[in-house]
Amino acid sequence: MAKKTPNPIDVHVGSRVRLRRMLIGMSQERLGELLGLTFQQVQKYEKGTNRIGASRLYQIAQYLGAPVQFFFEDVAADAAHLPQPETAKGFAERDSAPFVMEFVSSAEGLELNRSYSRIADTRVRKRILELVRCLAEDLPAVATEGGKSAAEDDDDDVDDEDVDDVPSSRASAD
Repeated sequence: MAKKTPNPIDVHVGSRVRLRRMLIGMSQERLGELLGLTFQQVQKYEKGTNRIGASRLYQIAQYLGAPVQFFFEDVAADAAHLPQPETAKGFAERDSAPFVMEFVSSAEGLELNRSYSRIADTRVRKRILELVRCLAEDLPAVATEGGKSAAEDDDDDVDDEDVDDVPSSRASAD
């Protein structure tokens, strides 16, 4: 028997539940307790495997302190491959919002955002943003002769002695 794939809208709503839960620092176990469910059921909601009913979604919104509409924000981007009405955009490129939301809702993305938002100095935040943009532009996708990317190959040129001479940011902050 073929496995049924989840509806993209259910997946989107579930990912928004996960995002909000993680943003407020609530565990799946705690949300499950509040809802009278197991954490496994919460996992299934978050993956879109199990559809969240209207009354349950309202409960979840209350516990997570978010309006119900929050769970449907940007839903059009996730459902872009579904059959569209005649007013569809034709050959328009797909929005990158799903990728961005996937990253932001990951543990790494949340930690990065939390840490970045704690930097009070706007000049420092702008410099960090410039640094990240430069690093992203410098990442070539082409591998060199040894099978490494050019960025990895550049790392071979740095001696361990050179690295020891560079003061760490923690040492200079003390």
